[in-house]
Amino acid sequence: MVRLQPGRHKRARIGHPWVFSNEIAMDAAAKALPPGTMVRLDAANGEPLGVAMFNPHTLIAARILDRGADTPIDAAFLRQRIAAARALRERLYPGGFYRLIHAEADGLPGLVVDRYGDVLVVQANTAGMDRLLPDLLQALDAELAPRAIVLRNDSSARTLEGLKTEVSVAKGQVNGPVELIENGATFLADVHSGQKTGWFYDQRENRAAVARLASGARVIDVYSYVGGFAIAAARAGAAKVTVVDRSAPALALAEEAAGLNQVRGVCDFVRAEAFEELERRATAGERFDIVIADPPAFVKSRKDLAAGSRGYRKLARLAAAIVAPGGFLFIASCSHNVDRPTFDEQVQRGLGDARRNGRILLESGAAADHPTHPALPESVYLKASLIQLD
Repeated sequence: MVRLQPGRHKRARIGHPWVFSNEIAMDAAAKALPPGTMVRLDAANGEPLGVAMFNPHTLIAARILDRGADTPIDAAFLRQRIAAARALRERLYPGGFYRLIHAEADGLPGLVVDRYGDVLVVQANTAGMDRLLPDLLQALDAELAPRAIVLRNDSSARTLEGLKTEVSVAKGQVNGPVELIENGATFLADVHSGQKTGWFYDQRENRAAVARLASGARVIDVYSYVGGFAIAAARAGAAKVTVVDRSAPALALAEEAAGLNQVRGVCDFVRAEAFEELERRATAGERFDIVIADPPAFVKSRKDLAAGSRGYRKLARLAAAIVAPGGFLFIASCSHNVDRPTFDEQVQRGLGDARRNGRILLESGAAADHPTHPALPESVYLKASLIQLD
């Protein structure tokens, strides 16, 4: 049992899933608990607040799993949560290609599971979830019977929890990239060594929104990764799609996916750094009807906020410079340390630097299979804008 300090129980009582270390009565017994221990969490007066994963060495010391203080956290409990998450995803996106578990929003703090049909990719980002992996694998197997489960336990979040980073296969075999279906298109994900789990389901709705504008358009997709936006635009009838990324393996998968979708003939694949390529094309006087700029996180920690935020301003300026009059700019940030007002301000400044004006058509975030816990608005990370430029 772990107790909170007097008066520090109010947020937990009304449903917040986190308890910070400065709210805990961190006595010798609490400090001695191994990271990831399941504990009963009580207020200072003995009021039970729930059962939680506890790590005495991290800022977020307790992550509440259930409000029932005596609820057993076992394979049956985990399967129940997984089943509920699966039912929701199948209602949203039938077919088995989606983010199955999105951490706190699905009642499983620190856990991410992406589903690629009969292949699951799991990230256990907290000590508690890491200790639960045997039960979790049992629950996933019972609920979904996948042919393979890959553990992508290589995120930087694990180092904050004192965990080692590694990639392994917990069940079956995965030889090469796996196919996935999104909005009717076929893509390829490298679940072993690709970014995150190999694919970004969070941009699903945004890819569809951009594709609706693509018929007959000249499109360039910088930071294309494995071609999500680019191939969606090509399938929607784009006249020409330029696919830019600095990663040769990512471009190879994008090119292979273009072939699978029978749009190879309208796609041009370019290995280059995004900023350099944007500047080069602007200098050459090239213009595109749609410019897509969906970069990796520029701000990975709070100390990088000032410099990283300026990166979005520069990206907006360079991308706007090659948008044809009346064309469209889609620009996004997945930096969770950059809030929406800051992102919007930097994009606006970048447009001003490029001497471009226009109108915002869409402000959006992650797709519905990446839900937000009501008490954790700060966990919202993806911000995107679709802008028509004069």
